[in-house]
Amino acid sequence: MLREIATSGPFLPIPEVVKERLAANGRLSLTDAYALIWRGSLPRIALDKKIDRDLFYSSCVQTYLQRDVRDLARVGDEMAFLRFLRACAARTGQMLNMADLARDADIAPNTAKNWLSILETSGIVYLLPPYAANLTKRLVKRPKLYFLDTGLCSYLTNWSSPETLEAGAMGGAIFETWVIGEILKSYFHNGKQPALYYYRDKDKKEIDLLIIRDDTAYPIEIKKTASPTSKDVRHFRIIERLGVHRGEGVVICFVDDFLPLTKDINAIPVAAL
Repeated sequence: MLREIATSGPFLPIPEVVKERLAANGRLSLTDAYALIWRGSLPRIALDKKIDRDLFYSSCVQTYLQRDVRDLARVGDEMAFLRFLRACAARTGQMLNMADLARDADIAPNTAKNWLSILETSGIVYLLPPYAANLTKRLVKRPKLYFLDTGLCSYLTNWSSPETLEAGAMGGAIFETWVIGEILKSYFHNGKQPALYYYRDKDKKEIDLLIIRDDTAYPIEIKKTASPTSKDVRHFRIIERLGVHRGEGVVICFVDDFLPLTKDINAIPVAAL
């Protein structure tokens, strides 16, 4: 997390919260952000730059994931469990398809479901639920899968440097994963249980994140860009049909400073996290 203790409380995309966080955090370039994303946020490696990143995560997989989590899940085939971990990491930021996940890991769907539950309980992955509204049956019902530590995710998917990660096929998904994780931590570190969702309907209209507070939905788009436009937030108007009030919305991206896009939607730098 950019600030281990969030002095301004949980993240909310309203101007006063965003500007307070920007004043405290300063700037974060794309290069510096991907260096953080690639290295990860587990305390030991985040605080000690001398630790070799590959050796750290290799040990992490062997001692914690392949021993402790494996024992909890009653894993008999260690290589199958490692394939499952890698298959999960490759799907970070995507809607969960249990059948595809099981097939790629070459395990039974019930086994994949059980192992995923263990990873979720252990804080390795987070399942972001879809927003549910009784007003329409056109909403998708599958959660999105996110790794909670992007360093571990990058290691499991074999990205050798921050530069290759940023430029590669997972560059956008891993950035979205990191942003979701930072927002989650801002709630967890303040002892709050977040009400976070994503929106997607069968017309493929999607909003990356909705923060729900007091019957108000705050929409968030996450874009790996320094030049956001109003087109990036065109689906925010859908919220008005869902029976909740629409609060201020933001695009979290690589702009240099707080940038209004419309009267109640702003683009904000990643440092606001």
